[in-house]
Amino acid sequence: METNLKPSQHIDSLNVLLIGNNPIEMGNILDNLNRIRSRKVIAEIAFDLKSIFERLSHFRPQYILIDDNIGKTELRETVDTLTHYRKTKNIPITVLKNSNYEESGNADVLDYILKKGLSGEALINGLKNSFKFKRTQLYLQKTYKKRKRELLRLVDR
Repeated sequence: METNLKPSQHIDSLNVLLIGNNPIEMGNILDNLNRIRSRKVIAEIAFDLKSIFERLSHFRPQYILIDDNIGKTELRETVDTLTHYRKTKNIPITVLKNSNYEESGNADVLDYILKKGLSGEALINGLKNSFKFKRTQLYLQKTYKKRKRELLRLVDR
């Protein structure tokens, strides 16, 4: 159970799937990513589940960024679909939020980034954090599966 990311890819290039419903905001986010001189950014933009699957037919993202403007229901459905789809289940998901006051709790979202004052470096740091969280999550899942019997024996005592 490894992520699709290899350490060398993590440093050299970023394959990012941007998901949102506002083309102007998606363009601004892409501009912020492209301002990062130390990394090559390859991005695809999707606006709904249909276009997400169209992009995934020829694109292998390392990260997924979702704009919370798509709506709570659509956000929940998109995250749920991506975390259960075999091609994307191990890819870290980060949500771009307008406000820190709005509740958007979803256990499968590994990081949130505020759009206010968004910069390329903030995006990179958020993506790095979500990668680390995903890697840790996958490690814990794998370890738990290996040690499940031992844990059950300890609980039964």
